[in-house]
Amino acid sequence: MKKVAIEENLSDIRSALQQKGYDLVTLQNNQDAQGCDCCVISGQDRDVMGMQDAVTNGVVINAHGRTADEVCQEVDNCFS
Repeated sequence: MKKVAIEENLSDIRSALQQKGYDLVTLQNNQDAQGCDCCVISGQDRDVMGMQDAVTNGVVINAHGRTADEVCQEVDNCFS
């Protein structure tokens, strides 16, 4: 199954991805992203201190300012 980590506050995107049949994991810390094919983040906390540590080899999608449909399309593209 296609495993996607998603931040808890993205409820509209979470619902849309569930309807598409994705296996979703709530993204609360770095360990949650491990083993996921794709991560969806809100972008609000992105790179606050000017540092980024890669915790996943999967694609990271920033949902900031985007609709649920736009984000779902990008997630779909990760698996096509």
